Amino acid sequence: MSNSAGTPNPGPRRPAFRPVRLLTAAVFALAGLIFWTSFDTAQGTNLRSDESMLRLSDLIQERSRKNAGLDDSTAQLRSRVDALARRDNGATDAERRRLAALERDAGTQKLTGTGLSVTLTDAPPNATAKIPGVPEPQPNDLVIHQQDLQAVVNALWQGGARGIKVMDQRLISTSAVRCVGNTLILQGRVYSPPYTITAVGDRGKLRTALAASPAIENYRSYVEAYGLGWKVAQHDRVTLPGYSGTVDLHYAQPR
Repeated sequence: MSNSAGTPNPGPRRPAFRPVRLLTAAVFALAGLIFWTSFDTAQGTNLRSDESMLRLSDLIQERSRKNAGLDDSTAQLRSRVDALARRDNGATDAERRRLAALERDAGTQKLTGTGLSVTLTDAPPNATAKIPGVPEPQPNDLVIHQQDLQAVVNALWQGGARGIKVMDQRLISTSAVRCVGNTLILQGRVYSPPYTITAVGDRGKLRTALAASPAIENYRSYVEAYGLGWKVAQHDRVTLPGYSGTVDLHYAQPR
């Protein structure tokens, strides 16, 4: 904010020119036209009504289902392309092994092995402080945030995970975990809590990485204080799906 100091009165002001008055009248007329157009478009309805929000939610869910269907179609087509690529095309055994290794590293092939999963859950909406001396929670204290999911994913990578999936989708190098409110948007699809992150790798190293993460330690303090969900489960054998979406970069360009 800024403060303005008083200035001496320079004397009577000159009358404003008529074109300025005409311009002012034109601006008010245009504003009135915009307001009327907005009212006519809305048909007098409350654009912030619960019904409007429900329609938006339905639209988002429908788009998510369509994206899931497209992912399935893409996976089928990719499987056919891979089968054709593996036919005798003059490639040597070494070249085929190198191609298979690149596919595994890229995350486009299924991955099976030992691992563990981490499940994060919102606290009950009526949760209160469970520890004496802790302040009563605010709404944001009771829901899973993007930073919480990212903390788990980063810790699992740090622990040497060979592959990770969030919910039912495999992560690759260009995957981004994003949240809007307490809704996860991952690779064009929408998810609600509880959120499950599954990793394939050495279970001992993965657990150690989770315990060593400062961001997860901070999340665990909210688990103890307000009842957010935290569950780690070990798996003797778990299979991650291959990534089925596009691997093209739409925004980054090489220089």
